[in-house]
Amino acid sequence: MAMDTPHIIDTARQVLEIAATIAFALSGVIKAAHKRLDVVGVCVVAFVAAFGGGTLRDLLLDQRPFFWVRQETFVWVILGISLLAIVFLRQRHFALTERAMLWPDMLGLGLFAAVGVDMAAEQGLPALICVMMGVITGVFGGVLRDVMCGEIPQAFRDHQPYAVCAFVGGWVDLLLRSSPVPEMAPMLGCVFVTAGLRAIALWRHWRLPSWRVE
Repeated sequence: MAMDTPHIIDTARQVLEIAATIAFALSGVIKAAHKRLDVVGVCVVAFVAAFGGGTLRDLLLDQRPFFWVRQETFVWVILGISLLAIVFLRQRHFALTERAMLWPDMLGLGLFAAVGVDMAAEQGLPALICVMMGVITGVFGGVLRDVMCGEIPQAFRDHQPYAVCAFVGGWVDLLLRSSPVPEMAPMLGCVFVTAGLRAIALWRHWRLPSWRVE
């Protein structure tokens, strides 16, 4: 028997959230290892990066319990990935550069932005609020990751489009929702536009206006 549409969307959202959580956890592992934190520090930074954005989203949308509390598997998966990544990185198969962290971070941004917009839209919230939920979900985990590593968040300091990419991707999601497209198209469109814009921004070295300080 064919699955009904709401069930398909819920399943797709969960898959995207799992993928986003893993991507941000990897960015946290790479950042913490780059800072030469110990095993506990690496795991804590990975957890904060993976769960920070979604937790703030659930707080703002009054979702209880939080997404990672509802799905205990999330916690075990992130713990396992963190430990395996530590073992892999200690073998020096992978250069612990700042740039290495950008790629899982870029993917997580797109995936989490799509989930945030979808959850807000499901509650019938205004368009701008839906988009902002996507931005918050996609950005906040990386912000907490950088703060815990003693840095000004990269999203605020490198002047390359980051939150702006999620903002544009969120509007693409809502535009597709009002168009005759397959049910999955809005979320996938948000992922591809957000991550794609971020990738192009890194490749082409796009920069936002910065302050001129004498």
